Amino acid sequence: MTDQTINVLFLCTGNSARSILGEAILNQDGAGRFKAYSAGSNPTGTVNPYALHTLKTLGYPAQGYRSKSWSDFTDGPEFDLIFTVCDSAAAESCPVWPGHPVTAHWGIPDPAAVTGSDAEKAAAFMDAFGMLKRRIDLLLALPIGSLEQVSLRDRLHAIGQEADKQ
Repeated sequence: MTDQTINVLFLCTGNSARSILGEAILNQDGAGRFKAYSAGSNPTGTVNPYALHTLKTLGYPAQGYRSKSWSDFTDGPEFDLIFTVCDSAAAESCPVWPGHPVTAHWGIPDPAAVTGSDAEKAAAFMDAFGMLKRRIDLLLALPIGSLEQVSLRDRLHAIGQEADKQ
């Protein structure tokens, strides 16, 4: 990796919740070093209102997001890192991305699948945000510019497996 801005794509199936949260967190917390995007293999077409409420509540921008297909990015930008944040997207055949980005699976339980009261749904989104925030904080602490691609991939996979055990 270079000293240039690192392009990151968060992938999920619906691109309505977890991938949107990841995009928002990394764009704010990694501003200047990272540029994050999100997409889905089968986008819902709308961003979950609880995702937007969670972002707004926690002081992150909550406007300008849309649920979109990963095919929207076949012509660029070129990604350096790609994270799948849901198990179904991790199991799908992903497009071949130019530039051989480093990929890792950071599975997060789907807050949009939670049923129950508004408070239970809001709590599920706060939990998903917290998991993504911890993982992104660990990503931001990595010396990415000095890591070889294989070492970086291994460390990113480890973040996805270990971050929530703390």
